[in-house]
Amino acid sequence: MAAKAYQRTYTQLQAITKATVSLKATGVANDELATVNGKLAQIVKTKGDLVTLQVFAGTEGIPTDAEVSFHGAPPTLKVSDQLAGRFFNAYGTPIDGGPEVEGEEREVGGPSVNPYKRRQPSELIPTGIAGIDLNNTLVSGQKIPFFADPDQPYNQVMADVALRADVDKIILGGMGLSNDDYLFFRQAFEGAGALDRIVSFVNTTEEPPVERLLIPDMALAAAEYFAVDKNEKVLVLLTDMTLYADALSIVSNRMDQIPSKDSMPGSLYSDLAKIYEKAVQLPDGGSITIIAVTTLNDGDITHAIPDNTGYITEGQLFLRADSDSGKVIVDPFRSLSRLKQLVQGKKTREDHSQVMNAGVRLYARPSSRTVSTFPTTTSAAWTTQRTMQPACSPSTSTSR
Repeated sequence: MAAKAYQRTYTQLQAITKATVSLKATGVANDELATVNGKLAQIVKTKGDLVTLQVFAGTEGIPTDAEVSFHGAPPTLKVSDQLAGRFFNAYGTPIDGGPEVEGEEREVGGPSVNPYKRRQPSELIPTGIAGIDLNNTLVSGQKIPFFADPDQPYNQVMADVALRADVDKIILGGMGLSNDDYLFFRQAFEGAGALDRIVSFVNTTEEPPVERLLIPDMALAAAEYFAVDKNEKVLVLLTDMTLYADALSIVSNRMDQIPSKDSMPGSLYSDLAKIYEKAVQLPDGGSITIIAVTTLNDGDITHAIPDNTGYITEGQLFLRADSDSGKVIVDPFRSLSRLKQLVQGKKTREDHSQVMNAGVRLYARPSSRTVSTFPTTTSAAWTTQRTMQPACSPSTSTSR
């Protein structure tokens, strides 16, 4: 992250909280980076000449006479084809032991694509998971979350989607990952020989929670490079957006902002929307599709985080433990893809919708159903038009 050759330095802080510092400064702007006593920070509020910065690593040990130097620019990421196959932290610094990436330095967290330059999503993204491909077909340029309880294997599901999805690049944004989950993703990607098309940005539980706020912006900056510059089909996986929202709440509370519903900041809707609205289908063929995990508290979808998410996104993939098999499934009744009709019967079998409806009816009969769980390779059969098995083949139905 480049800094100006000349930096104005301040040495008098007005206030210090556990996550922020405040001081009087001029000639600075929102989102600009700064260094506070050697720690990276970012401007989150300006009021006249009073500036508030969130310190990503926390404010412990920062004195009131700490040196504050403003960089003159928001966070940036160097983008090039060298990103592929690499693991980075929240600042875009490699954590896999490899060299620094050489490329063009671009600001992160910018605006979404102008609606005039968008095209209606119409391309199928097969995932190899029957509960998605058959019942809730994924479309390029779509934004859709996984709703899951914290004890469900949602990261394993995300890895399955990443390795099976028919896309050019996969960008993983991991927020608050345990070391086990981080190692799981690395081993899963390496073991499948898929590292050459995956870029990962990771914040673990051992790192400051506020750093999570940078992860989606870094991941989406990389996605925009491959989708816009390279015309590639990009799938962005974000996990866990609940931990991202919790980090927003930490900063908001330390700034003495009045909390909204469920102790979340009043800006939660806008904060989530600026991430999800980066999903886009571009006229030249490139696209950004976003799948994000939102963990639930005791299955409560009325909590502010899933509630706001549902307004912004185009459906949801609801994970639940099936009472008959005890396995986690994509719930056929609570899941929904609002864009599936754009590809079902057009990019898939002509009778896709009829078979889907018949499968759900059969599933609803307790006496006749057994559950199809993920992963399954058979759902890929729905992606080929008019060259498939018979419509009632048990190998492709979720109601086997």
